[in-house]
Amino acid sequence: MMKSWHSLIQKIEGWRYKYQHHKFTWWGGNFFDQTLSKSHSCHYGQSGRKKHHTRLRNFIVMLVLSITALTSVVGYRFYNQPQLTVGKISPLTIRAPYSAQFEDTQTTLEKRKQVQTGVVPILKHNEELTRESTSKLESYLKQIDELRNITAPFPFAAPQDLSLISQKYIRFCPESEFKSVLASLKPNSSAQNLTLAKRPDFNLGLQKVAAELETYKKNNSEIQFNTLIAQITLTRYHYSQAWKNIAQKNITHLDEKELIILLDLTKTEWKATKNTILQTAEHILIQGIPLGLPSNLLEQAVTAQLNPDIPDLTEPIAYNLLLATLQPNLEDDKNATRNIAEKAAMAINSVVVEVEQGEVIVEQGEKITQANFVLLDGFQLSQRGVNWRGLELSAMIVGGIVSLFLAIQRRIYSSIRHRDYLLLCLLAISAPLLSIFAFPYTSLPAIGLLVSSFYIPGLAVCQVILVAVLVMFSSQSVSSIYLLSGLVGGLIAAIFTGRLRSREAISKLGIAVGLSQIAVYLFANLIISSSATTIWSAILPDATVCGLFGLAWIVVAIGISPYLERCFDLITPIRLAELSNPNLPLLKRLATEAPGTFQHTMFVSSLAEAAARELNCNVELVRAGTLYHDIGKMHDPLGFIENQMGDPNKHDTIDDPWISAEIIKKHVSEGLAIARKYGLPKAIRDFIPQHQGTLLIVYFYYQAKQKAQESGTIVAEADFRYAGPVPQSREAGILMLADGCEAALRSLSDATPKQALATLQKIFKSRWQDRQLVDSGLNYDELPVIAEVFIRVWQQFNHKRIVYPQAALDLAAKNNQLN
Repeated sequence: MMKSWHSLIQKIEGWRYKYQHHKFTWWGGNFFDQTLSKSHSCHYGQSGRKKHHTRLRNFIVMLVLSITALTSVVGYRFYNQPQLTVGKISPLTIRAPYSAQFEDTQTTLEKRKQVQTGVVPILKHNEELTRESTSKLESYLKQIDELRNITAPFPFAAPQDLSLISQKYIRFCPESEFKSVLASLKPNSSAQNLTLAKRPDFNLGLQKVAAELETYKKNNSEIQFNTLIAQITLTRYHYSQAWKNIAQKNITHLDEKELIILLDLTKTEWKATKNTILQTAEHILIQGIPLGLPSNLLEQAVTAQLNPDIPDLTEPIAYNLLLATLQPNLEDDKNATRNIAEKAAMAINSVVVEVEQGEVIVEQGEKITQANFVLLDGFQLSQRGVNWRGLELSAMIVGGIVSLFLAIQRRIYSSIRHRDYLLLCLLAISAPLLSIFAFPYTSLPAIGLLVSSFYIPGLAVCQVILVAVLVMFSSQSVSSIYLLSGLVGGLIAAIFTGRLRSREAISKLGIAVGLSQIAVYLFANLIISSSATTIWSAILPDATVCGLFGLAWIVVAIGISPYLERCFDLITPIRLAELSNPNLPLLKRLATEAPGTFQHTMFVSSLAEAAARELNCNVELVRAGTLYHDIGKMHDPLGFIENQMGDPNKHDTIDDPWISAEIIKKHVSEGLAIARKYGLPKAIRDFIPQHQGTLLIVYFYYQAKQKAQESGTIVAEADFRYAGPVPQSREAGILMLADGCEAALRSLSDATPKQALATLQKIFKSRWQDRQLVDSGLNYDELPVIAEVFIRVWQQFNHKRIVYPQAALDLAAKNNQLN
């Protein structure tokens, strides 16, 4: 039955290999036959099934162990859980076995936290803000003083000679009115026969001024009258100059009417007004104006502080000026507030529940309260034990989360080994494990950074979210605000770490994670807090600590990353960049012991990097893998043509193609040995055998065939093929093509791009027909792209230089100016 099955499989494979060949055209001509099947990778034999069963068994064992480990941590609280808890119905009446008292820790903590959160913040004076308010007010008063000095003196005449009302009016009345009054007072005036007080063309204010001036003229000499008129004229001039200054200085907070009132005040009235304004401001600022004080309260304070001696006319002006210039000068005293909050919390006495011997703790059928539970748990009557239902629930939740993670992982990142699952499990356990010890600052930022740098950001985001769910379920001691802050920090680390290429950039990411956790913590507390001012006094220190722990987790992740890379054979962009440093001991050895190979490596690296970048492959991996792919040639550098430097060929002396082929093939096995010795990761080691695949060492194979024809023997092709495997990744496939094209491109110094492209076509055709790229993941449509990139890089290396005339060369050599 088994033999017939194998026979049928072989026939099917033969048919498929025969009929699944298709002709493809590359740039207008038949390039090669592309075989779509991967028949050599289909193992239907006993060994293939056994290997598959072994992998499946190992995966199931790993899955069971992961679920068991996670369940044991996530369900920790169910190991010693009371059966009689708050809210449950007591199945029987329970009495106290003896008199005792027990502290209600939970209620005590809740009361202390409530007091600490609701404490009124302590305020302190900000001297700078106080001086700013005082200086602004004094500046306005000084401007008014300057204007009053310009218009001084006032009153400019004795009130019994000219009333204050008339003096105020005559200062600002239009010039035409003032001239009409003066004209009416002349002895030969046509209006002399009319009483000035009854002139129809004068308004009431002007009539009063005219009447008082007429009376003054009658009762005094002409010299005294002229002196008064001169004083009025001078006063009007000063008054007009003062208004010009007002327009230039643009005095705010005072309108024209208020300025007129202030300029018309007597010296005594202005002094009383000014002193009242300054004293009121001083009193209010000493008492302090807190930030956010309602405007109506400040208005009431100003009204209460104003001196009753202030003139009625200036009281509203002083009121408005004070409201416009006074600003909050109190700020939170964070240290004092924190001390008060701590003292207030510690002042809350511990809540103690007492009971006498024989007293009923809880009646049968009665709901258990917090106080009942404290007594039951204190007397060890709460029936603590393993909550199997809780553990079953934990296992179901863990199983569901693990299944969801595996489904997402299979879709977005399928190439994960068993050791990778172990690492992901250990990282997932770390967060709920910390919550067991009531440590509030979760390790989610570290998990996000490590998974993102080891694998991909999408997988890291998935793990961070699912681990946060586990922590939320597993622990009741970790605050949801701390968990939310850690989740945001973990997501930021997961999203951005995969793009970073230096530890300095990651350190800056740590600062961003810390700041984000501070912001989330403050915002969350702002939502739930009854007093916003409490945030800045009591919550800000906790938010700062939360942010510092976010930064600390990033530092921890950076510190343990190299050890995890070694233990789990992982690569990160940063490690690949470090491995690509040509000053590393192994690469310096290669440059010294096999300089030709090193130069070959550098050119191959340029080709492979450019192609990898064009195809969106892992450029860092290609660069590092290329640098180490030929390190095995150091075991016998002269066995390879690039290191012979024109010396006689070693293989001509050996004259045995089988021995020469072994020397050539040995650079793969020796390269793997050297790579293991220097601790290179497996991803880099894989480039060493895969860049040669199972290629035929053509030169010595045909040399052996010639000798075999002479001796009549048969040459086994397997003796002249590399052991393989063929490239298993796109990056390794690109390296194989670049390695095969390097020597050919170097030899084409005078060829045209079209000739070089034809040469590459032959090499690519040989590799494809030999089925070297069948497992690499490279598509047929990508081969022309790779060829174009190779030609472009070759042209850059093989650029032309200007041919200098001999005379120019001689002159340059003489003057030592030619580069």
